[in-house]
Amino acid sequence: MIKDNLRDYITARKIELNAVIMAHYYQPAEIQDIADFVGDSLQLARQAAENPAQVIVCCGVKFMAESAKILSPDKSVILPSPEAGCPMADMATAEALRQKKAEYPGAVVVSYVNTSAEVKAESDICCTSSNAVQVIRSIPEDKLILFVPDRNLGRFVQSQTGRDMILWGGYCPIHDKLSLEDIQEVRDRHPSALLVVHPECRPEVSAMADAVRSTAGLLEYIKNSPAQEFILGTEAGFIHTLKKHCPDKKIYLAYEQFICKDMKLIDLEQLAFAMETMQSRIEVDPEISSRARQALDRMLQIS
Repeated sequence: MIKDNLRDYITARKIELNAVIMAHYYQPAEIQDIADFVGDSLQLARQAAENPAQVIVCCGVKFMAESAKILSPDKSVILPSPEAGCPMADMATAEALRQKKAEYPGAVVVSYVNTSAEVKAESDICCTSSNAVQVIRSIPEDKLILFVPDRNLGRFVQSQTGRDMILWGGYCPIHDKLSLEDIQEVRDRHPSALLVVHPECRPEVSAMADAVRSTAGLLEYIKNSPAQEFILGTEAGFIHTLKKHCPDKKIYLAYEQFICKDMKLIDLEQLAFAMETMQSRIEVDPEISSRARQALDRMLQIS
């Protein structure tokens, strides 16, 4: 089926299903363009909790679809590519977290939204890169904090809050690859460009940046900045969003292989097939969902 027909079918089928298509900023351009809503993890979570549609088609990775199901248990949640996972999320398991909690009884467990439903169920509160600093500041200063699983985001939050935290050893294999050498190389080619990076990057990279923000935060920063050139330290798919919102600004990727393969697994054919068959529905055990929902709800209460 040609792409125009696929788009027509997806649009018509969406009406039949009373569905909403949500896509992350890192998704392929054709998926972003057909989605009803494009955003980062926090924005997608809020949409899942508030959107009146009865079917949520999540164009992202598994932990995002699980979060949507947890926040909207009575809705059908479809993940068009069920193999779309997150290596960082896989670096923390519920069993390992329970063992770590036993080492630090009384610690407040803050889990990045990039975790499985089972890990969220073992957590006190979740966070995203958009609100991690606010979440940590909401915790009383006399409380010990266990931050799971991203050590780089954790270190960035520590630098912003001054809080001492126990950091898990996980990381995003894509953002963690960005090195000072990569940055110097692209800066040599574009000396006037501002460096803007995601807080999943290494601490030494974040320390060099003109701005460290979530994807949504980077969008706002670039839109509102008087600068005209930017070196982008996050996944390549985000450039499509930036070109739509900031067509007159020049964006240079910090390194050419800034690509998350899991975020590129969904195409129009897969999306149409998933909506036609309603396959790849996401289900979460009710007991796990109930406990994970508490951690997500606490996160959503913090702006």
